[in-house]
Amino acid sequence: MIKENKVTITGAPQGPGPVTTTVVNIQPETVVPDHIVWSLFNTLFFNVCCLGFVAFAYSVKSRDRKMVGDVMGARSYASTAKCLNIWALVLGLFGTIGFIVLLVLVVVPAVSYAISQAKNHGGY
Repeated sequence: MIKENKVTITGAPQGPGPVTTTVVNIQPETVVPDHIVWSLFNTLFFNVCCLGFVAFAYSVKSRDRKMVGDVMGARSYASTAKCLNIWALVLGLFGTIGFIVLLVLVVVPAVSYAISQAKNHGGY
């Protein structure tokens, strides 16, 4: 057995009258890279002269400015963080490569010379 229900519409009449509209302006999402992952990487691995940590601080400031809606401030802090990240990365890579070169050119020949001298002189 099927029951049918009737719905009566009670409310304002739908006749001719002034129509009101609402306009909502939605601002487009502004993309400002804050470089926070890069800054965290440099803080953990290439923290030469604390450049990675300072870059991380500027990245957090950039993210804060972006959340508040200050796009120009966010771009300024992001630009500074990017510059500091580049310097931290370059100096960290130069330091790492320099250490490897020093290890190969100085330490390995010195150890092999010490081993050859120990063999030639019969021990100590």
